Amino acid sequence: MSAKVGSQKRRQRISAILVNGVLFLIVFVWTIPTLGLFVSSFRTRADISSSGWWQILPHQEWQLTEEFQPEGVDPDGEMTIAGVTGTFEEFREGIETGGGMRVRWLGNKRRGRIQIEELKWTTRTDFTLQNYQNVLTGKQYEITQLDGSVKTEKGDDLTGAFLNSLAVAVPSTLIPISIAAFAAYGFAWMRFPGRRLLFILVVALLVVPLQIALVPILRDYTSLDLNGTFLAVWLAHTGFGLALATYLLYNYISGLPRDIMESAFVDGASHFTIFTRLIVPLSVPALASFAIFQFLWVWNDYLVALIFIGESPDTKVLTMRLADIVGSRGSDWHLLTAGAFITMLLPMIVFLSLQRFFVRGLLAGSVKG
Repeated sequence: MSAKVGSQKRRQRISAILVNGVLFLIVFVWTIPTLGLFVSSFRTRADISSSGWWQILPHQEWQLTEEFQPEGVDPDGEMTIAGVTGTFEEFREGIETGGGMRVRWLGNKRRGRIQIEELKWTTRTDFTLQNYQNVLTGKQYEITQLDGSVKTEKGDDLTGAFLNSLAVAVPSTLIPISIAAFAAYGFAWMRFPGRRLLFILVVALLVVPLQIALVPILRDYTSLDLNGTFLAVWLAHTGFGLALATYLLYNYISGLPRDIMESAFVDGASHFTIFTRLIVPLSVPALASFAIFQFLWVWNDYLVALIFIGESPDTKVLTMRLADIVGSRGSDWHLLTAGAFITMLLPMIVFLSLQRFFVRGLLAGSVKG
C-alpha cells in the first residue's frame, strides 16, 4: 500500500515538474521579444545598426588594435602581411594568426587598408534616454550618422497621442462595464417577459464580426455629425464590447448565492440597493477581468480609431502615431522601439494591477453548486 502511495506521489511530482517547466518555457519565450524591445529602446542608433540587443551581455568580439596601408605586396598573388601569408580573398575574409589575433584587408585591391584585430571580451552598454526624449517631445535634435556627419530632425511628440489614447480607452472601458453589469443583473435575478429571447440575442451578437458593422455605423455617424469625435469611438467600442461583457458578467452574477439575495429582499431592499451594495462588490473579479480585456483591446485598436476618429492630428491615438513613425522612420529602430515600449507601458501597468482578479474572472460561472 505504501509503495503504491509513493509511486502515486512520484508521478504527481513528475507531472508538476513537467507542467511548471513547460509554463516557464512559454513565459520565457514570450518575454524575450519584450526584453529585446526594452533594451533596444535605450540603445544608440549606431549600436542598433551594427549589433543585436543581446550583445549587452558579455561576449567575445573582434576589436581594432592597429590599422595601416598595405605596401610592397601583390594583391593578385600570395601576400605576407604582419607575419601572415595568404591570398587577397583570404585576407578579405580575415586570417586568424592564433592567440586571439586576426588580420583583415578592407577595401578593394587598389585602395585598401589592413586592420589587425584582437578577440576580447566586451559588452555594449552605451545606453541613452535620448530615444524617449525624441519621441516624447517635438524639439529639434541632432543625429550623428555612421559616416560622422550630423543631421538635424524634429521629434515625433507622442505626448498628445498618449493622452488621446487615454481619453478613448478609459470611457470605452467604463461605459460598457456599467451598462453590462446592470443588464447581467437583470438577466440573472429579475423576471420579465422576453428575458430568454433577449439573452439569446445578446449571445448571438458575439459571433457578429465588427468589420460588418463599420460601414453602417459610419453612415449613421456622418448623418448625425458625430464622425471624427471621441464620442463616436466611445459608442462604437461600447457597442462592440457590450455583448461579451454582458455574457461574462451574467455567468458570474447568476452563480452568486441565492440566499444572500433572498435575505436582502426579505429585509426590504430594492433591486438597485442589492445591485450597488451586494452585486458590485461581489463581482469585482469578473469586472476586473473584463476591464483588462476591454482596455487592452481599445488601447491597441487601430482600425476603429482610424475609421471613426480619422486622420486629424489633434485626435490621433498612439497606434495611429506609431504607424506614422513606421512609415516615416522605417529604418530608425531606436525611435520605433522607444515608441512601441511607450504604447506597452500603460497596458502592462493595468494588467499587473488587476492580474490577481484575472483568473477568477476567467472562471466566472464555470463551476456551480
